[in-house]
Amino acid sequence: MTENAESVTVEELLARAREGDEFERDRLFEACRSYLILLARTQVESWVQAKADASDLVQQTLLEAHRGFDRFEGHTEAEWLAWLRRILSHNAADLVRRYRGTTKRQARREVPLRHPSDDSRAGGAPEPAGREPTPSQQLVVRDRDLQIAAALDRLSADHREVIVLRNLERLPFDAVAQRMGRTRPAVQMLWARAIKKLQEALEL
Repeated sequence: MTENAESVTVEELLARAREGDEFERDRLFEACRSYLILLARTQVESWVQAKADASDLVQQTLLEAHRGFDRFEGHTEAEWLAWLRRILSHNAADLVRRYRGTTKRQARREVPLRHPSDDSRAGGAPEPAGREPTPSQQLVVRDRDLQIAAALDRLSADHREVIVLRNLERLPFDAVAQRMGRTRPAVQMLWARAIKKLQEALEL
């Protein structure tokens, strides 16, 4: 959410939007844009992302949500985000179906997020999951959704990208290195710094 919107809850924005306040309605949708962009990247295989931009999927989702706003019956932030996720998931599924026949579907690998200090070695052994959920794991399980999305949005482009590729798109470090045009050790160091920055941003 933007600085001006942070002092206003989603529930308050929903109530004002229902009263016909178009400005507050726009704020409500804009507050969720970064969150939806991150989710869009997790819902569409990487081979589809090469053909379609996640922002286009989010724009379509927000447009449909605008058109169907009067049909939304919830009142809480959780209900609102769940409604947006359903629209996004439906649109993402349609997108995948359209492109499914153009190339072989890639298997998705679950790559758990660990504390940066646990990943100092450059070897290729699988990384076991940590005991406690870390910030980007919290995003995946929808804990503090908007706050974490906003924190990611405040990171530098490289820090945000390495977290998205590694933890949201679930790519192994070798694939992340190839996508970012860096060596694996460089990407691992970048990722460790990015996680630290994300944790700092969440504590502000």
